[in-house]
Amino acid sequence: MKLGFIGLGRMGSRMATNLVRAGHDLTVFNRSPGRSASLVILGAREATRLADACSSSAVISMLADDEAANDIVLAPSGIVDHLPTGAIHVSMSTLSVALSRQLALAHEKAGQRYVAAPVFGRPDMAAAAKLFILAAGNSAAIDECEPLFRALGQKTTIGTEPWAANLVKLSGNFLLASVIEALGEAVALIGKSGIDPKLYVEFLTSTLFPVPAYKTYGALIAAGKFEPAAFAAPLGYKDIRLALAAAESLRVPMPLASLLHDRFLRLLAHGGDHLDWAAIGGLASQDAYVLGSRRVAS
Repeated sequence: MKLGFIGLGRMGSRMATNLVRAGHDLTVFNRSPGRSASLVILGAREATRLADACSSSAVISMLADDEAANDIVLAPSGIVDHLPTGAIHVSMSTLSVALSRQLALAHEKAGQRYVAAPVFGRPDMAAAAKLFILAAGNSAAIDECEPLFRALGQKTTIGTEPWAANLVKLSGNFLLASVIEALGEAVALIGKSGIDPKLYVEFLTSTLFPVPAYKTYGALIAAGKFEPAAFAAPLGYKDIRLALAAAESLRVPMPLASLLHDRFLRLLAHGGDHLDWAAIGGLASQDAYVLGSRRVAS
């Protein structure tokens, strides 16, 4: 399939690589230059202008936040302005519910088709084409994009409303952040008592919680290994803020999400922008003055 790919960050670069390796004809664009060299070697073409990545029947965007998506999609000379009539925009970014609604409406008015397809998975899963994809929108467009999703993930779940896919994604990241905070508090309790945190996490993840989230984040917290960041703390903070905004619009109290908001804010206020979002799980040990715990914020 001939398509464009916009956004070559930690996730996007790995996803684009898998699309090229699967035989798709890819033109890539990134606002910051210098990230496409490895893709060009594999056979992709680099677009120097956004318009050049939007000339095919489909374009995928994988962008950091609402601000970037608004600039790339809705601003003058953005995707909506350049995408041909009837073409498909697949947004795989984690965006707010409100912006997802705006994007769907803008593409509909332009005679284009819009699919929201946010993903669950860290960069290692993106590299291994093991992402979990939530695809919602025009059913015919989703069918056409099935080969793309097959090249990117291990399972695709289908829906009809694009905004709903973004809400599910935000709720999932809220749950993951809750796991990180809970693990951090438990590890702080165990660590200050003198019990080995790594052995504790190994026990938990082989008995009560033998699931990927506990294994991945438990190991990071026990080791105090929060860099290099696979999913940077500011992105986690952004997702919690977006989940709270959706909750406010629906009048759903989320006291735990409010706590997580403040934990992320504490981390960032003390210089934790460069750390993985798992670093909020290290704050409890720091607050408790656990001997030997890694200081995650100044």
